[in-house]
Amino acid sequence: MANEILRAANKNKKDEFYTQLVDIENELKHYKEHFKGKTVLCNCDDPRVSNFFHYFSYNFEQLGLKKLITTCYKSQERDLFSQNDSERAIWLEYNGDHNGNHIPDPEEIGINYLKGDGDFRSPECVELLKQADIIVTNPPFSLFREYVAQLIKYKKKFIIVGHQNAISYREIFPLIKENKIWLGYGFKGGAGHFISKYEDTATAGDHREGMIRVSGVNWFTNLEIKKRHENLILYKCYNPDNYPTYDNYDAINVDKTSDIPMDYNGVMGVPITFLDKYNPEQFEIIDAIGRYSMIQGPTPETQGKYLTDINGQHKYARILIRRRQPNQKEYPLFDQQPNMAAEGTEEYGKE
Repeated sequence: MANEILRAANKNKKDEFYTQLVDIENELKHYKEHFKGKTVLCNCDDPRVSNFFHYFSYNFEQLGLKKLITTCYKSQERDLFSQNDSERAIWLEYNGDHNGNHIPDPEEIGINYLKGDGDFRSPECVELLKQADIIVTNPPFSLFREYVAQLIKYKKKFIIVGHQNAISYREIFPLIKENKIWLGYGFKGGAGHFISKYEDTATAGDHREGMIRVSGVNWFTNLEIKKRHENLILYKCYNPDNYPTYDNYDAINVDKTSDIPMDYNGVMGVPITFLDKYNPEQFEIIDAIGRYSMIQGPTPETQGKYLTDINGQHKYARILIRRRQPNQKEYPLFDQQPNMAAEGTEEYGKE
């Protein structure tokens, strides 16, 4: 139900999902070395209520920031869920503590008025973007394609929140394949609670007053992080009974990331949750398939076919990968123990 609400919100361009401070802290603690001497821009935030502004302004000196800029879309009302009906928008600039109390006091924050509505695509907001080194925010899910395209165009570093569905966008997947964007550390259990005015239909155990639970959310970044270079430990061995080939594509199917065989050198179809464990030095991404190839798109040869069919039965969309070192087994000690389970392996999505 939460995903249905999200889709409805996207359709109606209602994207007021505000990120919790604890989620921001849990993710950004892995990137601290990237911020020293840098200008950070949060360009999809009302800086007076944004937890992104709160995090960076209160940690300005600890992170060694050069400057913090945030922009507000239209409304200047302090209500978190404004109607975006003000004639002018603002942007704030913070250059650090000046009175020694290590708190961003109002008199230390420069308030500037925008001529337009504060849309991140407007010329004046693009000028602010050009000043920034790193962009950190939760952009509107419905505008995720455009937002990322702008960051790529201006060659910006970023850490942003997006939905897992974005991985399958024709504009986003090639960037993932080409290692121009990847997943960060993520939300616990692959789901996030956002401050929202939308009705929350989460179960009692997951319900939080004033928030909505959205499954399948991720952090997307192009900053180097430790997890991106950690090898996925593999224990399973290939056999054709456990790893059937697709009816309409020459690749084997792997239902779980933890089941990737350590001794198979060909193309494998893995669930999209694999990207959370993806190390580009260990694997290369070839394509993604469902009804058709994500790279090639629909073709006369694939018309009427489903590329992930096995014995006529549809599988969920798959990421196609191949080992970087096909002639070497990474874990020879386990060659004779193909059924050993991967201790501590956590898989939050089977498909």
